[in-house]
Amino acid sequence: AAEASGLARGAVEAVAFGPWPYVAALGGAALLAAGLLALRHGSGWPAMSGRHERAGGAAAAPGRRTAPDPDRPEELWKALDRGEDPTTGSGGNRS
Repeated sequence: AAEASGLARGAVEAVAFGPWPYVAALGGAALLAAGLLALRHGSGWPAMSGRHERAGGAAAAPGRRTAPDPDRPEELWKALDRGEDPTTGSGGNRS
């Protein structure tokens, strides 16, 4: 195959490269060091708060609520504040 393609005579005499393999190795070592530091000290970092999470899953509504009016954005925001999904309900699919 080498003779048919005309590459039988080609031989590699010498390979020259610049500083880039060393730069890449240095970058890899820096990433490794950062990962090890994160593993070591990550448990002391601040975590996300549960302030906006629901307590105990879905909240029980005291009464049956109607779907918010899609033409009134303030009702959509109020539904989100109550923990409801304003995109579901009898209002239909807005696209």
